[in-house]
Parts: sequence; structure tokens; C-alpha cells
Amino acid sequence: MSTATVNSAGSGTKLYKHKPTAAALKGAIQLGIGYAVGNLSSKPDRDVLMQDFSVVESAFLPSEGSNMTPAHHYPDFRLKTYAPLAFRYFRELFGIKPDDYLYSICNEPLIELSNPGASSSWFYLTSDDEFIIKTVQHKEAEFLQKLLPGYYMNLNQNPRTLLPKFYGLYCIQCGGVTVRVVVMNNVLPRAIKMNYKYDLKGSSYKRRASRKERVKSSPTFKDLDFQEMHEGLHFDADTYSALMKTLQRDCRVLESFKIMDYSLLLGVHVLDRKLLSRGSRCDSRKGQKVLYSTALESIQGNTKASEPVADDDTFGGIPAKNKDENFLIFLGIIDILQSYRFIKKVEHSWKALVHDGDTVSVHRPSFYADRFLKFMGTTVFKKIHPLRGTSSKRKRTSMNAAKSASQEFLSPHREEKKEEKKAQSLDNLDGNFYSSSKQPDLLPRVSFKANDEEEIVNSSEERRASSSTIALDDPLPSLSRSQSDSDLDVYL
Repeated sequence: MSTATVNSAGSGTKLYKHKPTAAALKGAIQLGIGYAVGNLSSKPDRDVLMQDFSVVESAFLPSEGSNMTPAHHYPDFRLKTYAPLAFRYFRELFGIKPDDYLYSICNEPLIELSNPGASSSWFYLTSDDEFIIKTVQHKEAEFLQKLLPGYYMNLNQNPRTLLPKFYGLYCIQCGGVTVRVVVMNNVLPRAIKMNYKYDLKGSSYKRRASRKERVKSSPTFKDLDFQEMHEGLHFDADTYSALMKTLQRDCRVLESFKIMDYSLLLGVHVLDRKLLSRGSRCDSRKGQKVLYSTALESIQGNTKASEPVADDDTFGGIPAKNKDENFLIFLGIIDILQSYRFIKKVEHSWKALVHDGDTVSVHRPSFYADRFLKFMGTTVFKKIHPLRGTSSKRKRTSMNAAKSASQEFLSPHREEKKEEKKAQSLDNLDGNFYSSSKQPDLLPRVSFKANDEEEIVNSSEERRASSSTIALDDPLPSLSRSQSDSDLDVYL
């Protein structure tokens, strides 16, 4: 009888008989998740306790069925469900109803996706485009379970995040093969074509897509490829600010968990107005089941949380520009189950001996987060600055408005000052001062005694007030040519 080794998604190297087929494994995964969710409905709804994060429930599902399990046509398998009550809370937080969750995962066969990364994980997509099922290694599943209390706290504080949204963690042991899977949100919808896909880390060492990847129909490029193919994606000021604040908050959370080597999965759709017209829009995401699952919802905090917001025209993408092209951007942080353990520290030290240590992907969490944010905020995402003409026009408008307001404020005072000016001129005709009705008041070249000093000072102050009033009202009237330069020297 033939034997086969355990698949790379498994966690052992022993030889087993009757290795299950890929179709049998997919069917067992769907049946196991359906059984776990259905069995959870009989448990009362209550608050999540600390011990709930470490619970592991196990059930055996024979092909002939039992009193507690349904019959099926797959090989016998054992199901393990990790932290069922905690994940039920996460699903409720994102508005996922149990019936919708079961229908999405179990109604139709899963769609197998190719894996562009260096890991040996398998990826399955539900037919309605809502959920991704990814196989994880034993250490990653263990790390996720330890991460759950902090993940729970972060989601309570901020459900709008670009971090992966985990909806369930399961283990299937079938035919001697052990497969651990995690159910997550789908970042890139199939209903809209991704003209470009990128896996970005902010590093440069070996961050270029391989030749094998480039020949694929939908390749996933990397950091150096992005810099060669794009000059950056430009957003309006509000969108840029919301996007960068979300990334900063998420990176600080990952840093606090000592997580590194994560990536930003970025999908770019070149916008074609004809394809997105009202008459030809796609309805594949109509009736969206999950809250905060789109890119636009994940960064905007002012959207009402009572209903999912999925625009049939944009599929929840974020509008962006680059020169004359318009884009829709879809993005999310992925691969967060890598902690800076001893093996990663050794890997960084070894690579740093051969290459620049700051350019390699593996690095300590604080440095990794800072480098990641700097690359995203300066190279990948850029802010659209307003045109200079627009700002100067606004300044002119505001200056004109201020000028008109000041004129309105001073208009009632002008009449009063004119009357005072006339009265002063009449008084001066009778005194020792001489002036002309066509000229401003002038001080004569006369010597005066000390006892007249107070009178002269008071008269000077009155003329200063009159002069300032004239300056605010109209330009000074021109002086006659007959007036000498010496008279101008004493003008107040």
C-alpha cells in the first residue's frame, strides 16, 4: 500500500497511509466549521472571560455519523475549535450573523487561490468574496491564541483597523494530515480587476518579484517594483490623514505585541468610468455581511456603524490619483503572526553580516514599524497639495472682505470727524494760527512763551487726531505750489 508524507501545511514529518485529497480536505474544513458554529448556538450568550481565550474544544466526526455529528462522505476526521466564545464575540463585533457566516463558508465549494508569498500556506476564498481561509503552521496558531486577549482589547477600542480581522481558528486532522486554518476578511475583492498588486514591507533587500511571479496572469510585485512602476499614489488631505493615522495606530499595536515582518497588501484598480457606470456595475458585493470590511470603512471613523457601507460603484475602495490616472485602492495589513523570537533575531544577525542590517526585512519591531510607516507615508502614499493660485485667491477675497468691513465700521466716525475738522478750521481763523481751506492745518513759524506751552500742546494733539482721520478716509489733498518747503517740515 502506497504511503505519502504530510503536506507542507501540516505539522509533522511522519509517513501516513491514505492521504486525503485536496477536495476531501476542503470538504472536511467546510463541514467542521459548520459543525462548530452550529454547536455554538446552543451555548448561552455571555461576556467573554479571560479563560475563554485558552479553551480548545475537540470533536470526532466519523463518516457514518453519530448521535452528535452528521454523516458525511469524507474520511473520518477530528475537529478542534480554538477559543469558540471569543471568536463568536469577534464575529458579532463585525456584524456577522451565524447564518450568514455558515452560508458564506458552507453553501458552495471553496475557491483555491495561488500563494504568492514565501510561506507554504494554502488560501481558500468563499464564493461570495467575503472570507479568506488560510492554513497556518502550529507555531502561528499557537501565537494567535496567545495574542487573542490583546487583540480583543484592541478591537474593543477601535474596530476600524487595517489589521487582519480574525473570525475563527480551527484544526482538522484527517487521514493522518493535520491542517490548521484561520478565517479572515478578504482584502482584495474578485469582482473588480486589480491592475496592480503589491506586497510591501518598507525594506529593499530581495524586495523584487521573481521571474516566476512576473509571468503570472496577476503577479504580486514588491517594494522595488513599486518604486519603478509608480511615483506614488496621491490622496486628498483628509483621506491621506485618515489613512496614515490608521496605519500609525495599527503599527504601534503590532509593536506592542513584538510583531514584525508583516506586509501591506495593496491592490490598485485603474478607474474606467465606462466600466463603473450605473448601468453596468457589478453586484457581487451587494448585501455585504461584514462591517468595517472594506478599505474605505477601515480608515474612516465618521461613518455610521449601524449599517455596512459598500458602494456598488467603488466596492469600498479608496479613490487616489497619479498624474492623469484615477485609481481605486484596496489594502490591508497581512502576515502579522510573526513575532521577534529567538530564531528571527538569529536570522536578522546573520543577514546583517552580509548586507546592510537596516535594509533586510527581519528587524526588531520598533525599527520595523518606523521604517514601514516612513516608506508608506513618503513613497507609497502622498498628499495632494492645493494649488497656489487657489490659496492666493482666498487671501485676496479675505483681504477685500476685511477692507469692506473696516470701511463700514469707520463710516459713521468719518462724518463726526469732518464736522470737528470744520469747527476747528473756523476757530483757527480767529486765533494766531493761519490755514487755508484748500490746505491742511499748519503750525506757524512763531516763538512762544512757556505759559502758552499747554495751549499749543492741546492744539497739536487735536490736529494729530484730525490728520489720522483724514488718512483713514481719503488721501491728503495736494499742497499748493506757493507753500514753501519750510512749512512742510512742521506739518502734523
